[in-house]
Amino acid sequence: MMKKIFITLFLFVIAFNFSTAQVMMEAVETTKADTNQTVEKLEKSLLWEISGKELVKPSFLYGTIHIINKDDFVLTDETKTAFDKSERITFEINMEELNNFTVIFTIMSKVLMPDNITLKELLSEEEYTFVKGKLSELGFPAIMMGMLERVKPMFLTTFASTDMDPNGLQNGSMVSYEMEFMKMAQEMEKEMGGLETVEYQISIFDSIPLKDQAQMLVESMKAESEGSNQLKEMVEIYLSEDIDGMQQMFKEEEGGGIEGFEDVLLINRNHNWIPIMQEMMKEKPTFFAVGAGHLGGEHGVIRLLRKEGYTLKPLHIKPSK
Repeated sequence: MMKKIFITLFLFVIAFNFSTAQVMMEAVETTKADTNQTVEKLEKSLLWEISGKELVKPSFLYGTIHIINKDDFVLTDETKTAFDKSERITFEINMEELNNFTVIFTIMSKVLMPDNITLKELLSEEEYTFVKGKLSELGFPAIMMGMLERVKPMFLTTFASTDMDPNGLQNGSMVSYEMEFMKMAQEMEKEMGGLETVEYQISIFDSIPLKDQAQMLVESMKAESEGSNQLKEMVEIYLSEDIDGMQQMFKEEEGGGIEGFEDVLLINRNHNWIPIMQEMMKEKPTFFAVGAGHLGGEHGVIRLLRKEGYTLKPLHIKPSK
């Protein structure tokens, strides 16, 4: 039971915090860029073919939204074909690692705050009462509330939206693109890989002070209470396959309290991935499935690969409305 709780928390934190943070970070970065420099707008497509340079066969890049309502989940024929042509499936982390007990233990040990710190110590009495009430409204059983007091606030932020059902993956109301791709890879006996380790992804959150994380949690829950649903808006943009649109989503926002963490949350990670992707593509045709927030922007994976001399072609262009 406890294992399922921690794995669900980890999947949701990937789903919401990375997807939202990626969009927000690119928006902040965009405002810092040279306004005189025009960046060519990308076509509306989640699926891209990577060819050229030293590649004998093309590889593919797919932008995911890590968890989505089952009714909104779709895989196009172009995506299935690209998947079939690929000999290796690579995620942000190797999804097979989530079946490794050592990795599970690492997740469980890193999700909780150190030194027995509790959420109550990080918030004012009013803020704590508000957050605890919102978590109770989500239907967590009483036995879990004590554990949630010790969970790092960035993980709890995943539940700020009423659209994020904590039991969604278990009851089938929500679907993970990564989990579906993993199942497909296992059925086809395809090799799987990762661009980062689980430990590294968790360490990214640890670079943000706990008090800052707690304030992000409060702000996210207040925004939801006031009728602002950034997750819903993000899903709508995602379904339109507007990669650049995702980068502009929060351009007018303050950044949700995460200014100053742009490099560690997004930019550095994108740049770190490029040499890894290059080596993988040289070895064999690879299908890369990463959060859609990583694809667009001046420091997005698409433009970084193009700077390295690769040709990236959209394979499923979404018509503009």
